[in-house]
Amino acid sequence: MHKFIDEIAIRVKAGDGGAGCVSYRREKYIPRGGPDGGDGGHGGNVYIKADQNILNLSHLRKDILYHAQNGRGGTGQNKSGKKGEDIIIKVPIGTQIFNETSDNIIHDFLDEEIYCAAEGARGGKGNAFFKSATNQSPRFAQPGEKTEEIKINLSLKLIADAGLVGMPNAGKSTLLKTLTRANPKVGNYPFTTLTPNLGVLEIDNKKRIFIADIPGIIEGASRGHGLGLSFLKHIERVKVLIFVLDVSAAHVEEELKILRHELEEYNPQLLKRPYIVAFNKVDLLADKEFLNEWVMSFEKEGIHPLPISATKKEGIHDLIEEIKKKL
Repeated sequence: MHKFIDEIAIRVKAGDGGAGCVSYRREKYIPRGGPDGGDGGHGGNVYIKADQNILNLSHLRKDILYHAQNGRGGTGQNKSGKKGEDIIIKVPIGTQIFNETSDNIIHDFLDEEIYCAAEGARGGKGNAFFKSATNQSPRFAQPGEKTEEIKINLSLKLIADAGLVGMPNAGKSTLLKTLTRANPKVGNYPFTTLTPNLGVLEIDNKKRIFIADIPGIIEGASRGHGLGLSFLKHIERVKVLIFVLDVSAAHVEEELKILRHELEEYNPQLLKRPYIVAFNKVDLLADKEFLNEWVMSFEKEGIHPLPISATKKEGIHDLIEEIKKKL
């Protein structure tokens, strides 16, 4: 299984142009034929393409050069050289391309699209091109143009309709598994999820909702504690936040306060997103009075939490309806 990689620097190089050809016609009874050297072919381009079937950048390698094919040289009989083959590098939707020397975004893949990262060089002109009234038999041709190696930085920010946000062991992975077809690692210990997971909630044949499970946030995450800033960036693009609170831990108010604070410290705009509060693991509460008291306490603050159990699939229908409503 590949390690999850969401940032990588790669080297790319478009193809060099092929050289033009110096050639002369050799025909019977024509001892000195005219120039017929063909042009060199253009070098291949390097394209970067976003593909929804690619989930992260782990298939890329920083220690190799992604090189498009060079153009072929021209030949006699005015035959141009073949264009070099292009190379296509596939990345996940949500990938951003940065120049190595600056923080400026060169391109942001928000959908399945293709971008030319390096353009192939032009082929050289053959000697037939240079024939003129004053130079009937040019003995020279152009070499093909050369390209330079480029280093670019790729950074992935997941694009999802909804993002599950919660403390470690809040049950986010189990909830994602219940809501979607995803199969994340699930376990009863903190930091089960060490990488973001993405699942698809099928509403009908035409409607799909992408849900991301963001690794657990702890107090101080915005300052690099725990899993730190590594995955907070993946929350930036979600349209709806789903705060998953563990009611069996008996301090849901504090959990929500910490989560909101860490998001605000990282990016204040996140708290302006639509959100849902889900009280998870209600099946573990022996005394339901506690649950009612928590619900009433939150409602006094204008928050309407949804009691759910990801493992028992309780309240899941209501949660799905609320997600659809918020979107």
